[in-house]
Amino acid sequence: MKLNTLSFSIALALSATVLAGCGGGSSNNDNQQTATPTTPSTNTGSTGSTGSTGGTVTEPTWTLNKYDPSSSFVNQCETPRTGTDPYENAPYPDKAGTTMHEKMFLRSYTNETYLWYDEVEDNDPKSFDSVGEYFAQLKTTAITDSDKAKDQFHYSESYDDFKKEAQSGVVSGYGVRWAFISTTPPRVLRAAFTQDGSPADKAGLLRGDTVIAINGTDINTSDSAGVDKLNAGLLPKAGEEHTFTIQREGEENPIEIVMTAGDVQSTPVQNAQVIEHADKKVGYVQFNQFISVGQDPLVTAFQQFSDENINELVLDMRYNGGGLVVMSAQLGYMVAGEEQTRASENNGAAKSAQNNAKVFSRTLRNDKIEAASTEEDYYTFENRKIDWNASVYTNQILPSVSLDTVYILSSAGTCSASESLINGLRGIDVNVVLIGGQTCGKPYGFTPTPNCGEVYYTVQFKGANAKEFGDYADGFIPVENENSEAGLSARVPGCNIADDFSKQLGDKQEGMLAAALTHIETGACPVVAKETANRAPSMQKTVLDDSLNIAQPFHPMRNSMVDIKVKEQ
Repeated sequence: MKLNTLSFSIALALSATVLAGCGGGSSNNDNQQTATPTTPSTNTGSTGSTGSTGGTVTEPTWTLNKYDPSSSFVNQCETPRTGTDPYENAPYPDKAGTTMHEKMFLRSYTNETYLWYDEVEDNDPKSFDSVGEYFAQLKTTAITDSDKAKDQFHYSESYDDFKKEAQSGVVSGYGVRWAFISTTPPRVLRAAFTQDGSPADKAGLLRGDTVIAINGTDINTSDSAGVDKLNAGLLPKAGEEHTFTIQREGEENPIEIVMTAGDVQSTPVQNAQVIEHADKKVGYVQFNQFISVGQDPLVTAFQQFSDENINELVLDMRYNGGGLVVMSAQLGYMVAGEEQTRASENNGAAKSAQNNAKVFSRTLRNDKIEAASTEEDYYTFENRKIDWNASVYTNQILPSVSLDTVYILSSAGTCSASESLINGLRGIDVNVVLIGGQTCGKPYGFTPTPNCGEVYYTVQFKGANAKEFGDYADGFIPVENENSEAGLSARVPGCNIADDFSKQLGDKQEGMLAAALTHIETGACPVVAKETANRAPSMQKTVLDDSLNIAQPFHPMRNSMVDIKVKEQ
């Protein structure tokens, strides 16, 4: 079999000009192909409309179950952008079009690349008032065995927001990660952590602070107008100032925290330290997101762990919703090291022709793309740093602690690329001990797809480890005394521990970290695990199905396996 040196799986539905053309960056989407529709259509259209540039454009028509190639609709926009794209230093690719062009692009692109394209009903695009409403229903309506939506990961965001976060880790808001323990009365909303130097950090907000009012509106308001006021504070526009009344543990009276929303630099790596415990050196790092700006601080943390010859490793990923799969493959190497991630001549594991690397994750796609593929796509354990400015691998070898066991702190907020790390390590028989709660359950990923100023996320692949296991749609579950075969089950050895908001992250007394240290010392879960096993997880997922829910800000890059192409120098 032939493996790509960069170990990426690319959704092959669009030509390079499609993703590059809408600002995805030509360096990120080389060698893409146009998928041929199953049933070609002759939707030439006959309806004329006036575009925003003043010219008349022909609106395409919809014919049930007949699809033109998505490339025939790409970049044709109701409101074309003009001038130079500041992120790519190139003219915007937009041309005059209509909302129907934008809808038809999404329709064809879904039919070409969506993992479950045959489960999507072909509804008339004109039945939907907006492009956003139309895109929202271009997904499967199936449910899992646990009665949750099979596809919970179908979103879009503005091109500007995508580029800010993808290139420099900048997001809009206060720089606080909220823990939505209950979004309906009695509501419970706590601060989980803050980004270093963010408005929330500067205002003095601390982990564990419980919100009791926003702009004077009680958190348990029961009318829609009140909920709208709460949501205005939770989903602020840049420059807006909002007042949060919080109750802090140990304080008798409530405290008012005033925060002004703005662009916030993410700090994906926090609290890296070496803890002396039970005559062992334990490396601990809080890792919040697989984004490019996290590479250098993560490498710094592992260099420290390597230099100090740690005996054990605790990765705190309870709030890590995912991101770049190649970074997950890098982290897998930094945990396991050269010997465990490189295949010997007598080892039958699939490997890279360049560096003999073992499989980290195999990419499984829909039958149209798989049938058109001439080679299988893999991510392998990656031992090199990446120059993210040029999107190329460097010759710098990553540090590694070369451990055969890793402790991962988890919750329902541990998602996607984080789960890929768990699965990938178990696929090569590294012992993963899961401390915390059941993970979110997302063995799926996508290539962010820009068109007309919006970036769309539609599930395009499923990941499986070197043992071909990828069935964890309901998440990985920590189970004490678990004896299932490693790498072939969603049940993972570990301890069910509730999140402890009374202590700061990285504190040896904080519940999950304390449980990991106990397990390191004794090989067993602490007694508290049995007492907290049935408590609600800190990152409870709630379907927003009525107006009395408060909104949970969603960040696609934190809840995804994102496929970004990296090249050889």
